[in-house]
Parts: sequence; C-alpha cells; structure tokens
Amino acid sequence: MGLNRGFRYRERVGRADATRTLLEHLSLAHRHSSRDEWEQRLRRGEVYFRDRPGRSLDQLREGDEITWDRPPWEEPAVPRCCAILYRDTHLLVVAKPRGLPTVPAGGFLENTLLALVRQCDPTLTPMHRLGRGTSGLVLFARDKASRTALARSWRDDTVRRTYRGLVEGTPSRSAFTIETPIGPVAHPRLGTVYGASHEIRARAARTDVRVLGSGPAGTVVEMDIKTGRPHQIRIHLASADHPLVDDPLYGPGGIPKLGSRALPGEGGYWLHAARLAFPHPISHAQIVVECAPPPCLR
Repeated sequence: MGLNRGFRYRERVGRADATRTLLEHLSLAHRHSSRDEWEQRLRRGEVYFRDRPGRSLDQLREGDEITWDRPPWEEPAVPRCCAILYRDTHLLVVAKPRGLPTVPAGGFLENTLLALVRQCDPTLTPMHRLGRGTSGLVLFARDKASRTALARSWRDDTVRRTYRGLVEGTPSRSAFTIETPIGPVAHPRLGTVYGASHEIRARAARTDVRVLGSGPAGTVVEMDIKTGRPHQIRIHLASADHPLVDDPLYGPGGIPKLGSRALPGEGGYWLHAARLAFPHPISHAQIVVECAPPPCLR
C-alpha cells in the first residue's frame, strides 16, 4: 500500500492532567511511544500547544488544546476487503474479515473497514465496532436520522447481537449468564486496558452463553450480549475460566495474563459476529442479517 497521508491528532487537557508538563502528559497518556520518542517529536516541531510548537517543559492548563501531526507512515498489512450483506438508502451491513480494524486506532488509519466503505459512500458511520481479531457483521448508518434512531434502539435494548467463539475447556452447563463488571485494569505497556473489575469505575455487563458442541480444538459457544463494553466477550469468557482459544491477552479471571505484553488488538483467537437483528430506523420493520461463521465455529 505504501505510505498513508498522515494524521493530525487533537486532544483537550482535562483537570486531572493540568498539573503536568507537556512532555510528562504525552509520555504518560500515550504509552505507545516512549518518553524519549515524545521528546524527539517535540524537538522536531510535530506537537503544537497553544497554537505554537510545544516545548517539553510547557505547563498544562485545563482546556488547553494539544495537536500532534503524525507524518505519513506505512501501516501493517491487513485483509482489505468486506462483503455487503444488506443495503438500502439508510443502512449498510457488511461482513468484516478477521484481522481488519473497524475504525482508525493505534497504527491503523487507512487500512480499516471504515476507510473501505467510505470509498463507496463517505457519509457512512459505524453504529458499533468489532475488535480487529473478530470477524462478522458491522452496521453502518448513512444519515443523522438513522444514526439517532439506531442509537435509541441500542439504549432501549431492541438490538440483538449473536456471536460464536471457540473456547478452552468444556463448560459444565449447557447455558449460563456472565455478569462480571468491566473496567480499567493494569497493563504493562498501555498503563490500563479493559478487564474484569469490581472497582468503582467498572460498569455492568451481561453475556448469555450457550454451548453448541466440543471437539479437539475446543468448545464452540454462542453468545448474546446485552451490553457492549470493550472486549466484553473475551473478558467475560476468560472470567468464567473458558477464555477464547489462543487469546494472547485475556486469561483466567478476565484480566491480562501474567507476564503478557500483548495489546488488545492482537489476534489469534476465533470470535465471529454471526447475527444482527434490529428495528429499521425509518420503516421500523424488523431487520435480521446473518453471516456464516468460519468452519471451525460451525
């Protein structure tokens, strides 16, 4: 693909960060780069602070804007494809392949599902997202009225999402519910990631699990999620002592594996968004879209 176009990142300083210097804030808040790398970017004039090139010792104030011009870079290779499974004047539902990010994040900007679909229609907005290692259905809206109505359907719990996954071991029950709260937990490279947590900042989450069958590679399970917390299925299955097979990050207890430096976007596991059911935002007709799972999940 070659180099992308580069990107300008913007952020607003919050109250908790107002006691730091610019270099301290960048190195603590954005741990994908080391303190030395941030200092080099400041010296090259790539970071702007109060409409001028920032300096390492600049003192932050609440409300200050920080912008960072990231020069063009070569993104990691991904499968740049998707299949359209439903389309009308208001909506688009596509099947995302395993390994393709849904939206820009980390080292991905143009190698994303969002960039692919916007080549056909720049008005499309994703109503939810799948992890990079997860395949299956993603819903996009074309206009503000559809986005508003679909967001209301999500709040009213009238959107149904069904997933399939391959887990370690064999659950003792054919059907069960996991309601472990999800919140920030410690991570050696990022500072924090989402995981099973009972801290005050953790949020309620629910996953209903059904066992479909077992084989030498693991057990195939089907899940309906009632909430949409980040990495919810991976965290919940791991918290129930049945993590996804080959998940590099989440282990028993639903937290990062001891000693693991894997990032949330790293794949290896099998998880598939197989079914999406929701009321159409304009006609209110019930829409059901299905996507056949990969062979190991059938």
